[in-house]
Amino acid sequence: MTASHSVLAQLNTGERAVALIGGDATDANLRRYLHGIPGIDAVGLEQRAAALGTRSIKTSSKKWAIDKIISLIDLTTLEGADTPGKVRSLVGKALTPDPGDPSCPRVAAVCVYGDMVPHAVAALGSAHSAGTDAGVNVAAVATAFPSGRASLAVKLADVRDAVEAGADEIDMVIDRGAFLSGRFAQVYDEIVAVKHSCRRADGSAAHLKVILETGELSTYDNVRRASWLAILAGADFIKTSTGKVPVAATLPVTLSMLEVVRDWHRLTGAKIGVKPAGGIRTSKDATKYLVTVAETVVEEWLTPGLFRFGASSLLNDVLMQRQKVTSGHYSGPDYVTMD
Repeated sequence: MTASHSVLAQLNTGERAVALIGGDATDANLRRYLHGIPGIDAVGLEQRAAALGTRSIKTSSKKWAIDKIISLIDLTTLEGADTPGKVRSLVGKALTPDPGDPSCPRVAAVCVYGDMVPHAVAALGSAHSAGTDAGVNVAAVATAFPSGRASLAVKLADVRDAVEAGADEIDMVIDRGAFLSGRFAQVYDEIVAVKHSCRRADGSAAHLKVILETGELSTYDNVRRASWLAILAGADFIKTSTGKVPVAATLPVTLSMLEVVRDWHRLTGAKIGVKPAGGIRTSKDATKYLVTVAETVVEEWLTPGLFRFGASSLLNDVLMQRQKVTSGHYSGPDYVTMD
């Protein structure tokens, strides 16, 4: 461990940011720091992502990969037509993905709008935040998701309501307009304020996932800078997308974010999670992400505390593939529930 690494590891989030950017989190200091980060070779990044995407997994490891994918899913419903009944059904599927096979693991979390959190918590019962890998968390999207177009007071009230209702995780969106306009301090300050609002009365805190909405950031360099900015401000996870724009998670974008997480760990010793969300629908696609994580950081990141898939339809395909690996054949179309 280098001296700088040792010092940074002992600082709190705010102190660490000041030490790294050379002063308070002003637009000027943040711009100098973020624009001093080496740019991304887009061709090289895409070639590496494509190469990782072609890696195969041995037949003997497919069952492990499938179960790992299930255990990393944030099973999601984020529709205007969501109802308490739909959320209860989602929780049932999260707890027992395959009713015919009790060995099937549970998912990591259910992800819902803030007003649906009490219904998710009630449906989970004793399985909510069990404190073990067997528990299922409740994640709530907040801060005027998906646009982020609201006053800071409204955004923070959104977070507090979800946390008070029992959310274990908050998935916030950054103000992409502010970021793209170079108002880095505004984005930083909002993340800091949201992080503070994740605190509970007992001193614990909901984990904060910061959604970059990478499809609106246009370039890999912007994705890298936004990733660093979110982590400097205190993100526990960085997340690609809301799933509400045409371009959601892609393997190159996720690779670029994993590289930031790797570099941050080398610099500070701290571990930050990554969550690709939106557009990952098949077991084959999800496996590419497992390989990319293992090759970019280490396999230690393949735990719910450090990696998630944000998905609504992925689980069904994974369950079908799991059934094929287990029994040697696919079941009929009614083998899984259609959400």
